[in-house]
Amino acid sequence: MRILLVEDERGLGAAIREHIASEGHAVDWFETLSDASASLTTTNYDLILLDLLLPDGHGLDLLTRIRSAKSSVAVIILTALDQISDRIKGLNAGADDYLVKPFDLGELSARIIAIQRRLYADGSGMLTLGSLSIDLTNKIILNDGAPANLSSREWAVLERLLRHKNSIVAKSVIEDALYEYGAEVESNTVEVYISRLRKKIGKTSIETIRGVGYRMKV
Repeated sequence: MRILLVEDERGLGAAIREHIASEGHAVDWFETLSDASASLTTTNYDLILLDLLLPDGHGLDLLTRIRSAKSSVAVIILTALDQISDRIKGLNAGADDYLVKPFDLGELSARIIAIQRRLYADGSGMLTLGSLSIDLTNKIILNDGAPANLSSREWAVLERLLRHKNSIVAKSVIEDALYEYGAEVESNTVEVYISRLRKKIGKTSIETIRGVGYRMKV
């Protein structure tokens, strides 16, 4: 997923970014509300990891603006505020989850996977598409019963296509799932990963809409 991390504690922010990037996600990390708000105007995120006590304001202000704009982007609050009243405020403001610091990075991964299940599947994390059986929770894919071993970036492309299955996904949208802000993107990167996926899950599983994008066929 393309993830926006808003966290002003540099040690923690670096650890979170490194951890979730190692799991195949593209992560943009900002330390202030103003920088995060600016990024939201130019980038479509699948998930926001949001600290509350930030140098230039309260994270709930950003969350309120996001929900007022009718955005359905998933939001997990990461904060040291551990009172029940704080949790209630965060969830009532539109957060999908609330994680109290200090937390284990493995637990954060589990919360992110739970968000993925809601985004891409029916809540179970399991999908069946033709000859493909896909377990999003454990990142296992079977093609006619045979395992297909995907790299983290191949999974990132597949998940972006699955979220919009039977709809056309623009090349730029797939690039968003692969690269964080400021990264250099080679012009043929998406084509390379689409080609690799087709070899592993079937040539007819992904349709090219010339000049427009790609579509995962169900």
